[in-house]
Amino acid sequence: MANTPNDPGKLSLKPSRSGGSSGGNADAGNRDFGNVRSSSDTKPGNGPTGKADFSNVVGNADTTPARDGGGSYTVQSGDTLSAIAQRHYGKASRWQEIFEANRDQIDDPDLIRPGQVLRLPD
Repeated sequence: MANTPNDPGKLSLKPSRSGGSSGGNADAGNRDFGNVRSSSDTKPGNGPTGKADFSNVVGNADTTPARDGGGSYTVQSGDTLSAIAQRHYGKASRWQEIFEANRDQIDDPDLIRPGQVLRLPD
C-alpha cells in the first residue's frame, strides 16, 4: 500500500525509490517529466474579492401566468394562435380552442390577419 501524504502541497512528481524494479536500469531515479502538461477549465472571479460577478445574468421564463379566459383579442402583426393562447391562457397548446371559437372567420389556423378581432373562450 502506498504512503499518501495528508497535505496535497507535499506531493511530488519525483518517482518513488520503492516504486518497484526498474529493470536493472541504473538511471531509474532520474525520470524525465518534461512532457507533463497541466491545464484548468475554470476562470478566476472578475472582482478584487476573487468572487464571480453575476451582475450581467438575465433571467427568462417560458410561460406567462394565465389570465381569466373570455373576451376578445385583436390580432397584431406576427401573432400566431399558439402565441395568443400562451399569452392569454399560459399554454400555447390551447390554440385549438381559439381556432374552434372563431371558425366563422378563420378557415386556416396558420392564416390569421392583423386587425382581426378573435373571441377568446373561457
